[in-house]
Amino acid sequence: MKKHIPNAITCCNLVCGCIATLYAFRGDYPAAFLFIVLGAAADFLDGLAARLLGVSSPVGKELDSLADDITFGLAPSAIAFSLLAADSPTPYLPYAAFLMAAFSALRLAKFNLDERQTLGFIGLPTPANALFWSALALLPGSVADAALPHRPWVLVALVALSCWLLVCEVPMFALKFKHYGLRGNEVRYGFILFSAAALIVGGRSAFVAIVPCYVVLSVFLWLIKNK
Repeated sequence: MKKHIPNAITCCNLVCGCIATLYAFRGDYPAAFLFIVLGAAADFLDGLAARLLGVSSPVGKELDSLADDITFGLAPSAIAFSLLAADSPTPYLPYAAFLMAAFSALRLAKFNLDERQTLGFIGLPTPANALFWSALALLPGSVADAALPHRPWVLVALVALSCWLLVCEVPMFALKFKHYGLRGNEVRYGFILFSAAALIVGGRSAFVAIVPCYVVLSVFLWLIKNK
């Protein structure tokens, strides 16, 4: 019985992604954000349950990737599609949003085979990308208009950037701890404190700033390491 518990949690992740996608197409972005966050929570809990119960399996690993592509690939693509469809100069431009779902699937497939990603990531994790897009849709109209002056084309550029970041060969740190002491974990604790402060000040929309800061900090650390 216990071997089915992690897979059941993974299926909850997948269902959350389906519901988030539905709400995204309806333009109900707060609900889409909520179900993406619930999917992310389930994504964390299924791995935790598998480790605690000692029931990790190849089936669970593949199911996890399929669920992640729905919740963190298709759902943010649907959000981007809806945002583009609202003021696109052509009826075809919004379909570019679904490139993110394809690149998310590629990123997840690479992750399953890449042995370098045990304590960190190579490329942007799909949950981070999904949180960015779901938070972007929650920006107030006045803020969004100021931040995205040529909205459709800026959104397409952001879709292209997201696709590249998902599969690029840039190492990005993970919030995984070998130990909980400060030494060696300065970046992780600093980023957690920054994220908490940003969420307190900006609420859900803070992920619009948190995710780019995560990318910039990861690139900075990578450049410093190479030097």
